[in-house]
Amino acid sequence: MQIKELARATGVDVETIRYYEKQGLLPEPARRDNGYRDYAAEHLERLSFIRHCRALDMPLADVNRLLGFVDAPLADCSDVDLLVDEQLARVRARLKSMRALEKQLLQLRARCSGTHEGHCGILDELVSAAHGEACACHSTG
Repeated sequence: MQIKELARATGVDVETIRYYEKQGLLPEPARRDNGYRDYAAEHLERLSFIRHCRALDMPLADVNRLLGFVDAPLADCSDVDLLVDEQLARVRARLKSMRALEKQLLQLRARCSGTHEGHCGILDELVSAAHGEACACHSTG
C-alpha cells in the first residue's frame, strides 16, 4: 500500500510516518519502480502498535524499547513492566499537577462577584499577578 493508504488505515499523518521511519521505529519500505514507498502488512501492524503506545502517552524512546521486545519475543521482558511502571508514575505526577492547577483555577474563579459590572475580580487578580503581587490562585493556603 502507499503511504497515504497506510496513513488512512492507521490514523497517523503521512509526515509522522516519515518521521517514524527516520527515527528507525518503522523499517524502510520497499520502493516501487516509480519510487513510491510500498508498505506491507508488517508496517501496518507496527505502526498500529506505535500509535497505541503513543495514545498511552508513552515517549518515543520507550516505544522504541518496547518495539525491541516485540522484535525479540523470546527475550526476557521484565523491563516491559518497568517501562509501564515508569509511565504510570509520569501519569500520576501529571494528575497531581492537574489537580493543583484545578485548585488554582477554582480559587481564581471564586474572585468573581457575579455582577459583571464595574470591574472583574478575576482580571484584577491576573493583573496583580502580572505586576508581581500576590494572587489568589497562587496563595499558599
